[in-house]
Amino acid sequence: MASNYKIQNIVATTSLEKPVPLTKLARTQPNTEYNPETFPGLVLRIKEPKSAVLVFSSGNLVCTGTKSIAQVKQIIQAVIKQLKKINVNITVTPKITVQNIVASGSIDLKLNLNFLALEMENTEYEPEQFPGLVYKLVKPTATFLLFSNGKLVCTGTKNKQQLEDSMGQLLKNVKTALKNYKN
Repeated sequence: MASNYKIQNIVATTSLEKPVPLTKLARTQPNTEYNPETFPGLVLRIKEPKSAVLVFSSGNLVCTGTKSIAQVKQIIQAVIKQLKKINVNITVTPKITVQNIVASGSIDLKLNLNFLALEMENTEYEPEQFPGLVYKLVKPTATFLLFSNGKLVCTGTKNKQQLEDSMGQLLKNVKTALKNYKN
């Protein structure tokens, strides 16, 4: 029983350590959305790699939609380049903190979700409301959505090692539960 996965989204934060004039940025850059009455941050959309960055007046950024740390760095450089156009010169090398990784994958097995919900701890399964089983892994911390066809979504990890460890732990826990099913 193996599993494979693909990173779908990384949410990362950083600080440019300099205030950003959001109104000026919104006025001069076409790829922005800024409605300070409803939300204090400006949304900057980047076409390649496709992503969105929340820019706050404090200089804090939240980057979403990327699939690798290399892409996160690329996006932050693109933001710095756009800020330079409005005379905001960033002198620091921003430190990136990954807040969450979302990955999709599969276990090459059909899963009996009713059985797993009974057999495994920290699960929620309400098939009338949602076809997936929610499974919270405590160590390493991760949350999985498991589907009966073996497909899964993993969220809550902060680096590749944690992601791999939690996938491994999930497989181990599912195998243990399935042993009981056969006996």
